[in-house]
Amino acid sequence: MSSKSDLKQTPFPTRKLLLLSAFSILLCAGCGKKAAPAPPRPPEVQVAPVVQKDVKIYGEWVATLDGYVNAQIQPQVTGYLIKQDYREGSFVHKGDVLFEIDPRPFQAVLDQAKAQLAQAQANLGNARLNVNRDIPEAEAKAIPQSQLENDTQSQLAGKAAVEAGQAAVEQANLNLGFTKVRSLISGIAGIAQVQVGNLVTPATVLTAVSQVNPIKAYFPISGDDYLRISGKYAPEGVNLFSPHLPAPVQLILGNGKTYPDAGRILFADRQINQQTGTITIVASFPNPGNILRPGAYGRVRAVTEIRKGALLIPQRAVAELQGSYQVAVVGPNNKVSIRQVEVGERVGTMWVITKGLAPNERVVAEGTQKVRDGAVVTPVPYQLGPGDQPGSSSD
Repeated sequence: MSSKSDLKQTPFPTRKLLLLSAFSILLCAGCGKKAAPAPPRPPEVQVAPVVQKDVKIYGEWVATLDGYVNAQIQPQVTGYLIKQDYREGSFVHKGDVLFEIDPRPFQAVLDQAKAQLAQAQANLGNARLNVNRDIPEAEAKAIPQSQLENDTQSQLAGKAAVEAGQAAVEQANLNLGFTKVRSLISGIAGIAQVQVGNLVTPATVLTAVSQVNPIKAYFPISGDDYLRISGKYAPEGVNLFSPHLPAPVQLILGNGKTYPDAGRILFADRQINQQTGTITIVASFPNPGNILRPGAYGRVRAVTEIRKGALLIPQRAVAELQGSYQVAVVGPNNKVSIRQVEVGERVGTMWVITKGLAPNERVVAEGTQKVRDGAVVTPVPYQLGPGDQPGSSSD
C-alpha cells in the first residue's frame, strides 16, 4: 500500500493521471444508480356539462307532393281529334281550349235538330188555328164536340213536339261546343296522352292539369304522433291544426335542402289505416314559380312537442351496448364512473337524456375509449362545434 510520501515522490504527470482515474471510477459508480420513474399523467379527455333547457322536439315524415287541385281532361263526345291547342308543360287558364274534335258531324246534327224544331213549331201553329176555328163552330153546334177535342189534343202534342225539338237543339249545341275540349282549372298542363287523328271517346284521358301553387304534401304519421300534434292529449304537444295560429311546417327536398317557404297543415284523413296504424296528413306549401311538381318526394318536418327543462349532452358522449346506453361521468375528483342512462329524442347533435344524469354534471364527450370505471382522468373542456350548441337546430 502506498503512502502520502510515496504519492508526493511520484512524478506530477503520473500523479495527475492517477487522480483522474480515481475520479472516473467514482463517477461511474454514481451512474449505476437510476432515478425512480415519475408516475404517468392521467389520460386527457374532453368533457361537456349536462345542459338543462327547454327544447323543441321535431318530427319528420316522408311526404309525397301532389297538385292542390288535379283535373283529368276527357272529351264529352266521341270523334276524331283534329288539333292540339296548348303547349305541353305550360300554364293554362280555366276555359282555355286544349284540344279540338272534328265538329262537322255535330254541326250536321244541330242543323237537323233546328229543322225538326221548325217543323214542330209549324205543326203547333196549324193546331192552334184549328182549335181557334173549332171553338165557335162547336159552340154553334156546327161541328161535333169530338172534333174540337181532337184538335185540342193535336195542339198539346204539337206543343210537346216543340219543347222536344228545343231540347234537341240545345243538346246538339252542347255537343258542338264539346268538340272544343277546355281546361277545367288553371294550372300546369301535362303531356298529351293522344295524338291528332286519334278517335277519342268520353273514356279517353287526353291530359291532366294540376294547380301547383300552392302545392299539397301527403304524409302518413302514427296514431301517437297524431295525438301529439293535435295538441289535445299531450300536455307538451304543439297543435299543428290550430285554425287561429297554425304552426309552420318545413319541407326538406329530395336533395336534402330545406324548402325556403314554410307551409301549414290543412287537415287529417277521416280514419287511421288499420293495416299500418297510420293516418294521412295533408299540408300545403306556397309554390311561386311552380318549381315543385306533383309526384316528388320529400320530408315534412314540424315541431311536435316543447320539452321543458330537458337535459342534453353531445351524442358522441353516449355509447350504445346491446340495446342499453351508458355515459362516462367525471366526478369532482376527476374520477370516472360509468353510468347507465335512458335517452330521448335527438336535438341537432345533442341527445335528450330522460334518466340517469343531473344538471351540470360532466360527461366525457371525446376520449371515451381511454377511460374505464374508477379511472382518474385529466379533463379539458369539450370544443363545441356550431351544430353542437344545445337547441341550435331546433329553434
